[in-house]
Amino acid sequence: MPVESGTSSAARQAKQKRKSHSLSIRRTNSTEQDRTAMQRDMLEGQDSKLPSAVRHNLLELFGQVEREFENLYIENVELRREIDTLNERLAAEGQTVDGGDLSRGPLKAKASHSTSQLSQKLKTTYKASTSKIVSSFKTTTSRAVCQLVKEYVGHRDGIWDVRVTRTQPIVLGTASADHTAMLWSIETGKCLLKYVGHAGSVNSIKFHPTEQVALTASGDQTAHIWRFMVQLPTPQPTADTSQVSGDDEIDFSDKDEADCDGDGSSECPTSRVPSTTLKSHQGVVIAADWLVGGKQVVTASWDRAANLYDVETSELVHSLTGHDQELTHCCTHPTQRLVVTSSRDTTFRLWDFRDPSIHSVNVFQGHTDTVTSAVFTVGDNVVSGSDDRTVKVWDLKNMRSPIATIRTDSAVNRISVSVSQRIIALPHDNRQVRLFDMSGVRLARLPRSNRQGHRRMVCCSAWSEDNPICNLFTCGFDRQAIGWNINIPALLQDK
Repeated sequence: MPVESGTSSAARQAKQKRKSHSLSIRRTNSTEQDRTAMQRDMLEGQDSKLPSAVRHNLLELFGQVEREFENLYIENVELRREIDTLNERLAAEGQTVDGGDLSRGPLKAKASHSTSQLSQKLKTTYKASTSKIVSSFKTTTSRAVCQLVKEYVGHRDGIWDVRVTRTQPIVLGTASADHTAMLWSIETGKCLLKYVGHAGSVNSIKFHPTEQVALTASGDQTAHIWRFMVQLPTPQPTADTSQVSGDDEIDFSDKDEADCDGDGSSECPTSRVPSTTLKSHQGVVIAADWLVGGKQVVTASWDRAANLYDVETSELVHSLTGHDQELTHCCTHPTQRLVVTSSRDTTFRLWDFRDPSIHSVNVFQGHTDTVTSAVFTVGDNVVSGSDDRTVKVWDLKNMRSPIATIRTDSAVNRISVSVSQRIIALPHDNRQVRLFDMSGVRLARLPRSNRQGHRRMVCCSAWSEDNPICNLFTCGFDRQAIGWNINIPALLQDK
């Protein structure tokens, strides 16, 4: 009669333990709904001064925390059992091979290495789950410091870009796939002017540093420079939209988007004749920006080139070539004659025009997918965002590696950096907008619920340093722009 080996016996015992453990898990899951219902009934029966909606949210939040820790406990028990099973198997193999003590020889190293791997896995699991729980609390806290102030609704298609004028009067500008650009009153949310001179999607809008002049880039292969004169309406009191209800993760149906179809620009005056038309590209012009001083502009196109123009003569000064694929964005330094262009070829390039006789080029290679945008800070830094779900902070004096890397769970679109506070705003494909500091520390996430926030992909963000009403604006493919008030002192204090 064959005798059962030590290895098969240990395996059989481990299998029985796992089977018993799986049964206990099923029993736990079967009673989870009953337990939640019982907790809700107990909470509703208690005498509390909290509103019912707040009490419901607290119950849901603590229920999530309890489930997270329960999952951690189950994983911990399972890993411990795997460690015990491994040790039993190694002990049996040690007796079979040489009958020696496991405290000596290669078997000890093997057991130690395997145990170390499992311990590392356990630590990683704890760290990831704990971070998820902390992020949930952080989101709740951020509602107090990130409040929606105004929504700007009137475009008929997605909004690609949003900017704020640098001179008085302070107005908001949006560029949309509906072939128009609009200027808005920040206080009232009313459209002040609609520019309809383009024959294609308006992909970018930038304002002159000292004059009431706008620069727009379009899918019609041109960039337009046009003047505007607007008169701000008298601001009206606005309702408090800081209160939210429901879960942050509620999805939006197509029916909800009908709310954005209201024609908020039906009485908006229009302009269609540009003062200057720049047309040297052979493809979509995806972005444009003013060089410091406002006498030259740079455009970026899907024809793989960026062009530098003289504003007064409309002449092409330089054609910046070198990218292997379509360009996605361009940005100029606020105080120096520097330009940065990003591309689908996973790189971004720095162009130096400080010496009129020659311009140098530096290539930054650090991303693994399309670089969606790269922007300057006031100092010697460039911040780049990519479809590879990372944002990197670079020092212009050392291009070999980034000084900080931010990893996210979704592709990053056109980012912006606060000049005064050096806070990075990251708009994502998954409708999120997150705030980080320059060292890569997450500060907050803008609220996103069934009553406020973007319903579709967030395309762009823009800071407004001197506006007391809204200091951050975002726009998305849900056809609306949103003005936010970020309590920066409280945000930095939480950090």
